[in-house]
Amino acid sequence: MTLRIGNASGFYGDRFDALREMLTGGELDVLTGDYLAELTMLILGRDRLKDPAAGYARTFLRQLEDCLGIAHERGVKIVTNAGGLNPAGLADAVRHLADRLGIPVRVAHVEGDDLTARHPGSLAAHAYLGGFGIAACLREGADIVVTGRVTDAALVTGPAAAHFGWRGTDYDRLAGGVVAGHVLECGAQATGGNYAFFRDGDVRRPGFPLAELHEDGSCVITKHPGTGGFVDVGTVTAQLLYETAGARYAGPDVTTRLDTVRLGQDGPDRVRIDGVRGEAPPPTLKVGLNKLGGFRNEVVFVLTGLDIEAKAALVRDQMEPALGKAADVRWELARTDRPDASTEETASALLRLVVRDPDQGVVGRALSGAAVELALASYPGFHVLAPPGKGSPYGVFEDVYVPHGGVDHVAVLHDGRRIPVPPAHDTAVLDDVGEPPLPEPPAPGPTRHAPLGLVAGARSGDKGGNANVGVWARTDDAWRWLAHELTAERFRQLIPESRELNVTRHLLPRLRALNFVVEGILGAGVAAQHRFDPQAKALGEWLRSRHLDIPEALL
Repeated sequence: MTLRIGNASGFYGDRFDALREMLTGGELDVLTGDYLAELTMLILGRDRLKDPAAGYARTFLRQLEDCLGIAHERGVKIVTNAGGLNPAGLADAVRHLADRLGIPVRVAHVEGDDLTARHPGSLAAHAYLGGFGIAACLREGADIVVTGRVTDAALVTGPAAAHFGWRGTDYDRLAGGVVAGHVLECGAQATGGNYAFFRDGDVRRPGFPLAELHEDGSCVITKHPGTGGFVDVGTVTAQLLYETAGARYAGPDVTTRLDTVRLGQDGPDRVRIDGVRGEAPPPTLKVGLNKLGGFRNEVVFVLTGLDIEAKAALVRDQMEPALGKAADVRWELARTDRPDASTEETASALLRLVVRDPDQGVVGRALSGAAVELALASYPGFHVLAPPGKGSPYGVFEDVYVPHGGVDHVAVLHDGRRIPVPPAHDTAVLDDVGEPPLPEPPAPGPTRHAPLGLVAGARSGDKGGNANVGVWARTDDAWRWLAHELTAERFRQLIPESRELNVTRHLLPRLRALNFVVEGILGAGVAAQHRFDPQAKALGEWLRSRHLDIPEALL
């Protein structure tokens, strides 16, 4: 017995046509859509400030208007976290849409994640719920299930638990579902999107992934026939490493042992996942707090031609009097200029000024006026990429934790009945897994100073203020070298801005992978715009571009 679960959205703003593509491109039992991220919760929180009836992903409604009839005709259940901060509101909107279209569907929703009232001063505070509220809705006949903040993988574990009858203590099965859900959650990232070795296939328009899930928790990751992109062990490995850390991957229903995952190519565009083991979940639930951190403004000065460093020093000195009251001032000089350049753009460097303060006036007109007044009185060739604005609000993200029983997890059915979802039966404190033994090092031989990316892939992402960088080898020989060469200390050498931060390395030998967690590199999270790449999306690609002494036998 196989349950075919597809994905049609990896974030709020993903490809609009994906819902129709997945419903019409092949067989499906369940179609999921992931619309939420830390930044999305902040955006929806600001929407709700303007309109208490808002707070959900409106894009989903527009997609559904075009596709609800198709889903109904084909008997495909739809499960989505597009409810955001207002799942009841979105569920009602879907019912109104269905009534208007004359399509008889039963819409349920899950609630209990919203803890904003318990955290004064937060714009949004939401617990990450598991999949059993979704399962309860589906068992009672729901055609569409809308949730707020659940874990991304819950969109898969919930339907699987309902279909296969999994219980709360079926940890291995649930862990297999979590792995399948984690691979699907970011949409086309599992089918060649954002992939280190993207030239291995045609990724101009990758299809969206689906999982053929089995009762024992094993699955095959694939995609609809004829869609773009590709699915292989590498694309699945990359997504497994994305925004994870060590061997234990904690969730509200189960702690998944990523060090037990086995991958195998099962044919063209088919990767089998099995062997996954699970453990009791930790005794607490993660709660994401989003708050307004203050106001932010930015100016990018363009420095062209000769004397780049001197020009940067001049404008910094000239701006200094206007910056004295600001709480946080950051200057970054990006040397994008080239000597004897054939175009003006390639002869130019960018000097970026970012200012933050609780007072909008400090980062608003005072800063903007000072920058504009330099237009005829600064370095030769003075101009900026865009006129500075009046300053905009920015957010900060923080994790806190509550006991499992500290939330009222409820499935609200299409007929208004409310089914309480009990907390986990058993829990276990989350301890680190002992580091596995290293493989035998490669035999000594000639080396060449070359980019790491010639022999290893990487994918990186954000978790609050931390970043993770997953690095994997494609062959056993490359793994033997990588495991010994790319230590946490070597990582710090290659990524200079991590040298004063805590960097932890985790080994995942079955995936031939290393996972690095860099604490604090993103400041207060993506909404704070702490660095040039605020979500660390390209941190892995920067690492791959750095040069090491690599055995010639691997090149």
